[in-house]
Amino acid sequence: MKFEPMYQDGKLILPKIELDMTSNHSIGIITDLKRKQLLMNQLQDHSQYYLFRAGQNEYMRLTVEELITFLIKVTERNDHVAQLFDYFALKEERKVRVRNLSSSKRMYVTLLRAFFAHQPTLVLEEPYFYLEEEDRRHFKRILDDLSKQKRIIILTSNLEDALVSCDAIYRLNELGFHPLDIRDSEEEKQEVQEQDQANITLQKISTKRNDKVILFDPPEIDYIESMDGSILVHVGGENYVCALTLSELEQRLLNFGFFRCHRSYIVNLQKVREIITWTKNSYSLRLHTGKDAVVPLSRSKLQELKTLLNI
Repeated sequence: MKFEPMYQDGKLILPKIELDMTSNHSIGIITDLKRKQLLMNQLQDHSQYYLFRAGQNEYMRLTVEELITFLIKVTERNDHVAQLFDYFALKEERKVRVRNLSSSKRMYVTLLRAFFAHQPTLVLEEPYFYLEEEDRRHFKRILDDLSKQKRIIILTSNLEDALVSCDAIYRLNELGFHPLDIRDSEEEKQEVQEQDQANITLQKISTKRNDKVILFDPPEIDYIESMDGSILVHVGGENYVCALTLSELEQRLLNFGFFRCHRSYIVNLQKVREIITWTKNSYSLRLHTGKDAVVPLSRSKLQELKTLLNI
């Protein structure tokens, strides 16, 4: 899959992108509204791509059963309606008109059009944005099944939504197109700490932005991320470049309540609001910050975190 570069007022806003995708592989692209639309506008070959745009609503007058029956008919599938209602977990809503469903359930039903798409590649814009937790889990299960035969791309502005279903995640912004490291830390050995952590004292974390040195008190920091060879310190929804390594920061911040929750992330435990369980092997941490944030939690770190939090 290829995307051609695009310029606006002489400025590159969409670099050339080449994605090597296979079935059983889902890719997430974290970007803004403008770039999401530019990406989707380049995918006009309807024989290859099924495009779902955020906020899409159709067939509001039909009942859920009438809509599913219609989709089976127009796509010439051999599915039995009753079996699909069990699979979609919609038995209680089958006689309800789509327009009378809750906003979350209505969007979930609309998203089911992706299940009936014949195209080999599904491109979904913000599929989880309008969904409540239960509908998120149902749709994740369906996407996991679809990914066994299809290629799936999720375009979103929310890291959490990309973490739910994607095997690989990229960030697309004014800095270009970069992969995020979301590998688990289980396969890597723990680094040996060379200093006595009890003797560490630290008052400020030094960062840089626009050639200016900015100092932060540790409690101000929400989390720290390693991305594409750079260390980013996140504070109040903004990020700042730090010259220290994650290992150095982990050692310095240990006595201030920070935790290495993933090989690429350190989180301020005072900011953790929720531990999210997606599957038995997939976890995230939701942070209570100036801007809602979600970071991955390695499976190997879960028990250690629970011990620290006394849960």
